[in-house]
Amino acid sequence: MSETVAAQSTRLRRHEAAAEGTMAFHFEKPAGFEFKAGQAVEVLLADPAGGANDIGHAFSIVSAPFEDELVFATRMRDSAYKKALKALAPGAEVRLDGPFGSLTLHNKRSRAAVFVAGGIGITPFMSILRQAAHDRLDQDLMLLYSNRRPEDAAFLEELQALERANPRFRLVATMTEMAGSARKWNGQTGMLDAATIRAAVSALPQAIFYLAGPPPMVAALRATLAEAGIDDDDIRTEEFFGY
Repeated sequence: MSETVAAQSTRLRRHEAAAEGTMAFHFEKPAGFEFKAGQAVEVLLADPAGGANDIGHAFSIVSAPFEDELVFATRMRDSAYKKALKALAPGAEVRLDGPFGSLTLHNKRSRAAVFVAGGIGITPFMSILRQAAHDRLDQDLMLLYSNRRPEDAAFLEELQALERANPRFRLVATMTEMAGSARKWNGQTGMLDAATIRAAVSALPQAIFYLAGPPPMVAALRATLAEAGIDDDDIRTEEFFGY
């Protein structure tokens, strides 16, 4: 992969709701911008307080390398950065620093990949799964995806469509607080505990596990995988801060 120049400029195309409380931002893809599925960039905005320095936030890239745009998704917290991001109008210019990150798919296709995500931790795996479907990748892939309610599950319908289209991909989605949901859900409920994980991955060959999310979530999921008998050498992680 050729090196990407830091702090390239790009413009917002549009933004939209990806789930309740979560928004997706679509930007133009700068000429020559290359990245690997699963990587991230820092999005730099002008300081809303009028300071001389830009303010930045790292986001995993939701879009896949084959696509002609860059998409990021985030929980819309009440922070100065998130407010400034939401206020951007189509055509607004931002700067990108990156890409960076090593949470990318391993090369040995005979070993399955199991992605474990809760909430916004889904973002790097969307890029990987979109690229895998585009490439018709000959590899077993599984996503274990936990949310409180279907309303909170970003990209759920797209993931269900990817599962239908890709016989090598299985989605295991579970909801933990369906009592607070207004939607119907016929899938699994409850936490992603060790028993659930063991049952889901029992037929996969020598799986490598990928975890992404806030540090406490990553630590908890790593402990659950250990309880399920997963060797620590077969776990790859990336922690999101500030979500």
